Amino acid sequence: MAQDKLRWGILGTGNIARVFAKGLASCATGELYAVASRTTDKAQAFGNEFNVAARYGSYEELLADPKVQVVYLALPHVSHSEWAIKAAEAGKHILCEKPAAINQAQVGAMVEAARRKDVFLMEAFMYRCHPQTARLVELIRAKAIGEVRVIQGTFSFQAEYDPANGAFSNAMGGGGVLDVGCYPVSMARLIAGTALGKAYAEPIEVSGSAHIGEKSGIDEWAVCSMKFPGGILAQVSTGVFLAQENVVRIFGSEGDIMIPSPWVPGGREPGITRIFLRKRGEKQPQELILETQTGLCAMLADAVAVGIPKRQSPAMDWEDSLGNARTLDLWRKAAGIKYPADVPGGKV
Repeated sequence: MAQDKLRWGILGTGNIARVFAKGLASCATGELYAVASRTTDKAQAFGNEFNVAARYGSYEELLADPKVQVVYLALPHVSHSEWAIKAAEAGKHILCEKPAAINQAQVGAMVEAARRKDVFLMEAFMYRCHPQTARLVELIRAKAIGEVRVIQGTFSFQAEYDPANGAFSNAMGGGGVLDVGCYPVSMARLIAGTALGKAYAEPIEVSGSAHIGEKSGIDEWAVCSMKFPGGILAQVSTGVFLAQENVVRIFGSEGDIMIPSPWVPGGREPGITRIFLRKRGEKQPQELILETQTGLCAMLADAVAVGIPKRQSPAMDWEDSLGNARTLDLWRKAAGIKYPADVPGGKV
């Protein structure tokens, strides 16, 4: 292990853990040192695939390893708060997969633990670390389309129902709103905030609705409307059993912007991404091309390394995560989406 690189440990061995492990291999600031699963066999298999030095059959063992400096929580939504707090208590820096937790109360507990133990904590919105998003912020700040009026964003996919998959379980915090609806909510808050001269903004009104599946018991598809100060409105849509157009559109007084790949720019790999900017009166939009040499997961890991001294990342700080969780709570309340973890003492 290189002495000047952060030593990462991953809690969980599912798909997103594999994606991160693959991306971490090209990271300039860190390298994968340890992995933990609930079974030794899964940890060993993951370790063999990614050449991981330390492999543990329990999360507690990894957190007890003094060589692990930062942990990536690649666990089900309902487990984020519990293990983020345990990681903080173990003195580990934390990158937590989105959504940060089931609700704002849980996110608040995570933030308090990170503050108390003086460790880094970040919600893993990878798109926030990509140059494409930075360029979008520059365009909004420069009023390239005038005053922002309406923001539209969608993140949705068509899956097959699997009762064994926690992503489709109410008890596990499954459903579209938390799983992928958190992305367009965060984007709307980012763009509205930038338009208002801030890092992000909180909606003053939130309404929403959802289709709750009779068999699944989760929100299978859902929509949300938000009103921000300054007359800025946002419409976002999500779903786990419905394919939609996963794009972001921003309409302003002097033009519009469209981002064809907002959530996973470049497909997580180095390469080219595009933003389309159209001024009022123009028939064809301008194509703004951005080329990157680094993959998305490596960008995220590098953002963690840069943010550790201040314990937060400007790409997604604690108040940003708390605000996103609050908005998601309001969307779920309006749509009638409830989880056991929403009730004090509720079991999951």
